[in-house]
Amino acid sequence: MRERIALALVVSGLFACAIGCKKEVDKAQFKSAINKSFTGRHECVWPQPIELPAQTDPSKDESTRVFNALTDAGLLIRGSAERQRFLVGSKQVNKYDLSDKGRPAWTPDPSQPGYGNFCFGHFNVTAINSATPSDPSNPTQYTVNYSYEVEGVPDWARTPESMRTFPKFAADTSIQTATAMLAKDANGDWVVVPQTAQ
Repeated sequence: MRERIALALVVSGLFACAIGCKKEVDKAQFKSAINKSFTGRHECVWPQPIELPAQTDPSKDESTRVFNALTDAGLLIRGSAERQRFLVGSKQVNKYDLSDKGRPAWTPDPSQPGYGNFCFGHFNVTAINSATPSDPSNPTQYTVNYSYEVEGVPDWARTPESMRTFPKFAADTSIQTATAMLAKDANGDWVVVPQTAQ
């Protein structure tokens, strides 16, 4: 009799769990999928590669401030040059080129000789904060809120002048949060669903 009661309790418990128990998702798999989507992504000074050496007119060129901050950080050297102007002679301008310290930090653009950028760090997920399935009855797609950081931020990006000139560098030195949509691919692995432009 005792065995029948024990068996009945086990069966009813399994039935109740089949109805009401939620299977926990493996957050480590979400973390791995988001980190994989970050592969090759770095922070860079400019949105697009620029050409060096470069010249700026300090009296009216906004980019002078950026070049001066990079000069103060030791990545560039500043000199002077004369820029020829149509029919009115020449004008004194600032000329910027890579310093010895800046060469290793410079990422050349292989498609455009002479062009490149100062890029650094890599993105790393520190925690999965929440994961909400799009359809609880068929949880194959999740909206995932996560925390991340940029690892490998160099000293030159942490200088006060760099932080003032490039506000995103200040954010890079702290933990940030973001949201991604994850779904299972044909192999059953979690992947980040690319966001479509709106």
